[in-house]
Amino acid sequence: MTTATMTQMKCACPSCLCIVNVSDAVSKNGQYYCCDTCANEQPNCGGCSYDGCGCGT
Repeated sequence: MTTATMTQMKCACPSCLCIVNVSDAVSKNGQYYCCDTCANEQPNCGGCSYDGCGCGT
């Protein structure tokens, strides 16, 4: 049996629709985020540079 390696996933922030590369993502507590602001759960994020980021809306 072959094991698949996941390279992309949705940002762990529930407001985001961002898909991030695991190798480039901000890792915190075993979850992956698109930016530091999402990883630190700041309430007025304002979004990040990724299309689909729903933070701050």
